[in-house]
Amino acid sequence: MTGAQVVQLVVFVLLFAAVAVMGFMASRWRRAGDPDHLDEWGLGGRRFGSWITWFLLGGDLYTAYTFVAIPALLFSSGALGFYAVPYTIIAFPLVLLPLLRLWSVSRVHGYVTPADFVRGRYDSPVLALAIAITGIVATMPYIALQLAGLEAVLRTIGLNGSGFWGHAPLFVAFVVLAAYTYQSGLRAPALIAVVKDVLIYVVIIVAIIYLPSKLGGWGAIIDAGQAKLAKPSPTTGQPAGSTLLSANNQLQYATLALGSALALFLYPHSVTGVLSSSSRATIRRNMTALPAYSFLLALLALLGYVAIAAKTQPIVNGSTGKADSNTIVPALFAGQFPSWFAGVAFAAIGIGALVPAAIMSIAAANLWTRNIYKEFLRRDATPRDEARQAKLASLVVKVGAVLFIVGVDPQFSVDLQLIGGVIILQTLPAVAIALYTRWFHRWALLAGWAVGLIWGMIILYGIPNPAQGGKQHFGGSALALGKLNLFGWHPFGGSMVQIYVGAVALIANLVVAVVVTLALRAYRSPEGVDHTRGADYHATKVPESTTPDVVSSV
Repeated sequence: MTGAQVVQLVVFVLLFAAVAVMGFMASRWRRAGDPDHLDEWGLGGRRFGSWITWFLLGGDLYTAYTFVAIPALLFSSGALGFYAVPYTIIAFPLVLLPLLRLWSVSRVHGYVTPADFVRGRYDSPVLALAIAITGIVATMPYIALQLAGLEAVLRTIGLNGSGFWGHAPLFVAFVVLAAYTYQSGLRAPALIAVVKDVLIYVVIIVAIIYLPSKLGGWGAIIDAGQAKLAKPSPTTGQPAGSTLLSANNQLQYATLALGSALALFLYPHSVTGVLSSSSRATIRRNMTALPAYSFLLALLALLGYVAIAAKTQPIVNGSTGKADSNTIVPALFAGQFPSWFAGVAFAAIGIGALVPAAIMSIAAANLWTRNIYKEFLRRDATPRDEARQAKLASLVVKVGAVLFIVGVDPQFSVDLQLIGGVIILQTLPAVAIALYTRWFHRWALLAGWAVGLIWGMIILYGIPNPAQGGKQHFGGSALALGKLNLFGWHPFGGSMVQIYVGAVALIANLVVAVVVTLALRAYRSPEGVDHTRGADYHATKVPESTTPDVVSSV
């Protein structure tokens, strides 16, 4: 390690250690109920106010991987990487009303997971099981992606060994994460998110003011980005990208932004953050204020072009021998800032990995406990049994994510993030639409879910990416319309216009759900009992002195 890297490492470790202490202390923070209850451990007692919810959702949705991957995407592909900015802008007004309804009905009935709601709405443990498994599967690669961001920082600092033990610093970080999450539950990431966001805002504001002044201004930076992206790739012979969208990727950009916005609050960790809020008013205020993070994200994305102008090169992964594109932003900070400030930036990204990883593991553990363990394995589980099971499940999820990042090429993990979006979108009819109508038949929803998942995976499997060493499968999430195959019929034959696979799979899901619902209605198939009522979806804040069933409505 160089002297600069030693300074970066010391600053990183000191800030990381301070945050770890906060994580352990969080178990005593604002605790009013039994810590061995799933509501307390997995939802923070459902008492988080506006400020804590804002930081928690921000730390939950704007992850470390976002901070390194979006700039890296602009660095390598150009304008397409900006899809993350409009999707976060439209997400909050788009999901405001559904989230209010989900919070209310969950508070009335004590639901902890989206699968709990589906179980009550459709009287179907099988459909709830499908939603729970989907949530867990979609969350696992997302947790692993946080590790990719953390490893990018460690690699830049100089902890870039080869083989299994090259991941040793990552093991240490996640042992700490596992320990304080096990002890403190959701309170730990909620408290740490405040520190993480303050650090991120300080680092990005300084970077976005200082770097352009150093590199000749934004005009020079954008021109440098366009010049690099216009050069033909040695692998494909085609330009790597452009600072403007082309005719072929505009539809992909739009559907990717819309699909990502719809998927954002279907993820279990997003629902966990929302259900931990103390009231509907808290959610309203947060949906209004959270776009401030979109402004931050736009600034972060521009760092991809800044890295081009600064002639930053990605760090070579010591384990694979390949350049790791996720290291672009850390390498930019290491090359352009004093060592101590780079260390602060690295700590902000590293802590930004731990916050969402903790929330995601808790959300996955809640799904396992409520919708698999209690539903199918131990129906008489007490609240204490549920809390204990959730704690153990969160450890298993973290171990699985660590093993995943060790055994899989980080470049492939980028593709899995796209797969996760396609997967979680297939829960939209059973979760989001069900908040407004029960028109769909429960078995039709299951059929649509299965078709959407299977077809989405088939399409993704068939997408090659010649830019990644000739990879023939899971090479991205963009499908050329000319390759859309409907039982041998190519409705857009020859078209090179691209579309997001998740949108195609969701349309198939909805079409099947409608057709099967009509067929089952014709045969008068039993639809189960809806255990919710209309007033449940408008319930307001529940006083702490009342039971969940005694609420007012508006």
